[in-house]
Formats: sequence, structure tokens, C-alpha cells
Amino acid sequence: MTSTYGEPQTRKPREERRATLLDAARDAFVVHGYHAASMEEIADRAGVSKPVLYQHFESKLELYLALLDQGCGTLLDRIKSALGSTTDNRQRLKATIAVYFDLIEEPASGIKLVYSGDLINEPSVRFRVTKAEHDCAELVGNVIAQNTKIPAEQSLMIGAALTGLAQNAAQRWVASGGENKEQATRLLAALAWRGISSFPLSGATPE
Repeated sequence: MTSTYGEPQTRKPREERRATLLDAARDAFVVHGYHAASMEEIADRAGVSKPVLYQHFESKLELYLALLDQGCGTLLDRIKSALGSTTDNRQRLKATIAVYFDLIEEPASGIKLVYSGDLINEPSVRFRVTKAEHDCAELVGNVIAQNTKIPAEQSLMIGAALTGLAQNAAQRWVASGGENKEQATRLLAALAWRGISSFPLSGATPE
């Protein structure tokens, strides 16, 4: 196909175009929030027309959910990697906590959308965020159960506490300026380790 001036027009492959649109939407949502960001701005950021944007995503919510799915998937993949990176439980704990601090400062990770709260009352958003929180807690809880033999339900509860601690601390850290990440991660890991290391590596359960 050629343009009016006889110059060839290049069309991006569908998946490449979709990725460009998602990048543009992520930038708009992070800067303005979901409600203030417009489809027109997202199209402008991506360098396409609004009709092209709507060919790929029928609504702003569909765009947001696609980014949310990406963010949740990235979080889970990173936690799996951290848990499998070593058999040293103290280092494993620190690596898992570091995931939250690393992702929250990576613009492309989408993790800020997961915990932004912009659409937390939207059922489709709440479902995804709740599932991601549960899946993260389950990953950590499974490792705790395997190493301490604490019953599965209690291990899941501890996993939820640890991941919730890391999530909230990372949000607080970035909100206060995001300085000295290594020190912040080390401090939080030391706090968590003092508690979790007290569990015996046997069938005993915590009092």
C-alpha cells in the first residue's frame, strides 16, 4: 500500500501494535490515573488514530484490564523466580521482598496499576487484584509449609502477611522518595526473618 504521496506505508504487526498501545495506556494511567486518562490521549501517545485504538481495545476498561493482567503476571513470575533462586531461606526471603521494591520503580512493570486503587471497586479489577494477592501468598506459603511443616492453612496466612508487608512497605518507600532501596529491602527482610526464623523445622506449629 502507498500513501497519497507515493511513499510506502508501513503497518506494524498486530501484536507489536498492541504492545505499543499498552505502553501508551500505561504511561497515561500512571501519570493521570484511570479516570482522567482519555482514549484520545492514549491514541496520541501511541501515534495512532482513535479508530485504530478501538480496533484493538473496545474500551478504556479493556485496556486497563490488559495492563492489570500483565502486571499481575509479572509479579507472580518474579516471585517464583525469587523463591527458586536459592535454597538459603534467609536469602530467599530477601529476594522475594526485593521483588516488590524492584517492580514498583519499574514504569513498564504495571505493578503500580495493580495497587493504585483507582478501580478497586470495579468487580473485574477487584477479582484480578484479589487473585494476584492470593496467588503470591500461596507461592510463599507453600515454601513455608515445605520448610517448616506448618499446616497449609497457617502457612498461607503467614505467606499473606509477608507479601502484604512487602507490598505496603514498597508503596510507602516509593511514596517517600524511593531512596536507598538496598537499605530498605535489607531492613524489611531483617524484620521478617526475626519472626519466620523462629518457626521450628519440624511438625511443630506456632503457639
